[in-house]
Amino acid sequence: MNRYEIDQIVREIDIHGQPPGTEPDRQYFFMAKVRAHVRELTKSLGRKPTCCVTTFGCQMNARDSEKLVGILLQAGYDITEDEHADFVIFNTCTVRENANQRLYGRLGTLKNRKKKNPYMKIALCGCMMQEPSVIEKLKESYGFVDLVFGTHNIYKFAELLNAVFENQSMVIDIWEDTDKIVEDLPSERKYPFKTGINIMFGCNNFCSYCIVPYVRGRERSRKPEDIIREIESAVAEGVVEIMLLGQNVNSYGKNLEEPMTFAQLLQEIEKIDGLKRIRFMTSHPKDLSEELIQVMKHSKKICRHLHLPLQSGSTRILQAMNRRYTKEQYLALAKRIKQEIPDISLTTDIIVGFPGETMADVEETIDVIKQVEYDNAFTFIYSPRTGTPAAVMPDQVPPEVVKEGFDKVLKAVQDMAKQQVKRFQGQNAMVLVEEINEQDPALLTGRMSNNTLVHFPGDPSLIGSLVNVKLEDCYGFYYMGHQVP
Repeated sequence: MNRYEIDQIVREIDIHGQPPGTEPDRQYFFMAKVRAHVRELTKSLGRKPTCCVTTFGCQMNARDSEKLVGILLQAGYDITEDEHADFVIFNTCTVRENANQRLYGRLGTLKNRKKKNPYMKIALCGCMMQEPSVIEKLKESYGFVDLVFGTHNIYKFAELLNAVFENQSMVIDIWEDTDKIVEDLPSERKYPFKTGINIMFGCNNFCSYCIVPYVRGRERSRKPEDIIREIESAVAEGVVEIMLLGQNVNSYGKNLEEPMTFAQLLQEIEKIDGLKRIRFMTSHPKDLSEELIQVMKHSKKICRHLHLPLQSGSTRILQAMNRRYTKEQYLALAKRIKQEIPDISLTTDIIVGFPGETMADVEETIDVIKQVEYDNAFTFIYSPRTGTPAAVMPDQVPPEVVKEGFDKVLKAVQDMAKQQVKRFQGQNAMVLVEEINEQDPALLTGRMSNNTLVHFPGDPSLIGSLVNVKLEDCYGFYYMGHQVP
């Protein structure tokens, strides 16, 4: 259902009646109530109130923020990127400890702004809010925050926002887990021509360093017909590229009443007329099937890019991480993928400094980088997360040793990436034009199928189109080029 259809439903609701008991009708009712509150706020301010949604973390968080923005637009807010807004929302991440500290610093700044604006409201949501210690700290030290909710009940945002308008105290609504998936709520895409599509939520893997299963809950897959319907609706509105999102898309469909594999879902999505490109992330190596490799090999729409997190090249460390594959198994999988799909670009995630890691383990990781030949890698220093098994493991690695290993891995990644990305120089490639270049407004910026950035001269009217570009000069991680017929 598009925003205009939802708007018509909300307009016709009698807010003086009782809220429905079923979703999403219940949320439509509260959207109508919030709309009435925002009209009153508009009279008090003498203008439409503004709202700023700031997103930390992964693409699933970004997709959640699009849903928040969709509801806020239905309510009557003007959306801005300025945190001096009347309503500021932080959609938080908790993968690393420093993310928590950053948020507390931002809240300190907002406290002073709120003193100057009696109408200002502050909301916090996302993964960080699923941590009990965070909620206690907010209660004790940040009582000026108006609304706190987590990852499982984001669909209730309209209902919670209504509670904020009708209560003077902090509203907190945190669920430990859920099996509920609510469809047909508003969403406002950042780009009109591409969007993320949630196909599943949660994670069952429990890697020893990762807090995601604790804050996102257990795996639950959306019904394929709902996914298809959402994509068809997006394509009808001009979307040409989708990113299928899940903590581990390779395990999609296992908990459905009628099980379906991720590869089978991809085959159904490929049939959608008007859809040009399909991307997905993230893939856990232990679940990547031969069936998926073959579907990717023969697809005309699935992008030639696969993000396959390694985390470590040491089997000993992988075992401590509870990754459930060995170095040799990962290498065999990567070799098989490249054998079947020679033009594929592989990217990865690497953690340096996991408890017990030695320089010999770091060298094992560098060996995998050289053998797999990644186009890029996101390299992170291990961050202990309270509540995960790794946080209390012995042999935490001293910072100076971690830095030495990190610098070595980063150099290996950068050297390999420059070599790999350069292999397309001189060729023509189809590029999805995404935006005007931030540094030079005479240039456009787009992405190849393999996710490599390309900058080239062009008219802004090309944004959202697939154009043929000659890849002339490679600058490490991106190309300069020009459009060709």
